[in-house]
Amino acid sequence: MGGFSEPRIVRSGGYVVHVDVCEELSMECVGEMHKLYYLVKMGLAEAIDEVVPGVTSIAVFYDPRKIGGEKVASKIRELWWQRKSVELEDLHKPKRFTIPVVYGGDFGPDLAFVASWSKLAEEEVVRVHSSRVYRVITLGFTPGFVYMGEVDPAIAVPRLETPRTRIPRGSVGIAGKMTGIYGLESPGGWRLIGRTPLTMFDYRRDPPIPISPGDEVQFKPIGPEEFERLVGVFVGDYGS
Repeated sequence: MGGFSEPRIVRSGGYVVHVDVCEELSMECVGEMHKLYYLVKMGLAEAIDEVVPGVTSIAVFYDPRKIGGEKVASKIRELWWQRKSVELEDLHKPKRFTIPVVYGGDFGPDLAFVASWSKLAEEEVVRVHSSRVYRVITLGFTPGFVYMGEVDPAIAVPRLETPRTRIPRGSVGIAGKMTGIYGLESPGGWRLIGRTPLTMFDYRRDPPIPISPGDEVQFKPIGPEEFERLVGVFVGDYGS
């Protein structure tokens, strides 16, 4: 899986331990990273402030009044070997989310490019993209942004060479092996193929986004009329 026999652990600046799980993205790697993420959250709960998953790594922010960096690193190594005896479903029962999306047109200005690049009709790109159940890899780089994988290799298009300065919230894009949802309006360089009307992030909610690493997402094509009807519906309320 392009991983390490044991994670590469580096003490970063401040009270942070960075853990590289593997060298390149694969869903096998993501599964191992998620197991370590949830094991660290449980096994070091009393001594850490936060655990942040990346695409192939995690960052562990610890409280130096409760534990030292070397002890954190040692515990992470112990949990890494412990992960072999557990399944991800034992640590986190994945939730399934359906995300309605209008594909193409003003909602997905790069759909035509993806179709041309993949040598597929636009309708076939939509079918391919919406037929998979994706695993949530991580959240970030802005609140509510959801990274998911892997897309079908046929539509795994590269990012834009020059990022856009403004992308509407709810936009659905592709960047290489990943597909993602922009939770808020922001700059970005992913190829936009559609947009969801759902609100992906609401700071007034607890939690502000109900989606977690390891959860599952499937996209559902809809028309503009249904988009207007669903504008503002919170992602955690849709379909419930």
